[in-house]
Amino acid sequence: MRKPYIICHMMTAVDGRIDCAMTEQLPGVQEYYSTLDSFDAPTRVSGRVTAELEMALPGRFSSKVSTPLGKEAFHQAATADGYEVVVDTHGSLLWEDQADAPRPVLVLTSEKVSAEYLAYLKEKHISYIACGKEHVDLKRACEILSDDFGVERMAVVGGGHINAGFLAEGLLDEVSILIGAGIDGRGGMSAVFDGLPMDNPVTPLKLEQVQSFESGAVWIRYRVG
Repeated sequence: MRKPYIICHMMTAVDGRIDCAMTEQLPGVQEYYSTLDSFDAPTRVSGRVTAELEMALPGRFSSKVSTPLGKEAFHQAATADGYEVVVDTHGSLLWEDQADAPRPVLVLTSEKVSAEYLAYLKEKHISYIACGKEHVDLKRACEILSDDFGVERMAVVGGGHINAGFLAEGLLDEVSILIGAGIDGRGGMSAVFDGLPMDNPVTPLKLEQVQSFESGAVWIRYRVG
């Protein structure tokens, strides 16, 4: 299939937890951003929860007409070297206008989204791709990102469920983990890949690179498959 080259790049504690407020406290957090930049992947992908915490405006979109779109559609509001891709299955997040954003938001949503929400995104100069009957069809979305948005390389940067979604669909080419010098240890916190069925088989990886930093952080890169 046609798709960008996709790297999952995450920072974790030694115990594999990825809570953003926690990882920001870890020795080595600056190396996370420098290693991310080294991939030359200007398009970044986040899940709804991560985007709600770090990028979107407070509140949720309230649709007056709840009729679902019911078909595949996409809209390119801007041509950019890279996008902030956000997976928002039902269309709920609120956004600032993206007309002058250097890396504008691009929303991936399912066909259950309301036409009213897509009109709201257009008003905010936000690109979108709606595909998948019940959930976002990540494979089809990657085809559209490649063919119609010109995305050649992109980094999936969390959270655990969206990372697992790309893994389960066989879309990841690399897994890159920056392990900070610290332990979380709190119960119930998300891991790098999270939420797959209990009978999901182990995904084999091929070690490509290991690098340590003075901060105590360790960067590990794997090829998938």
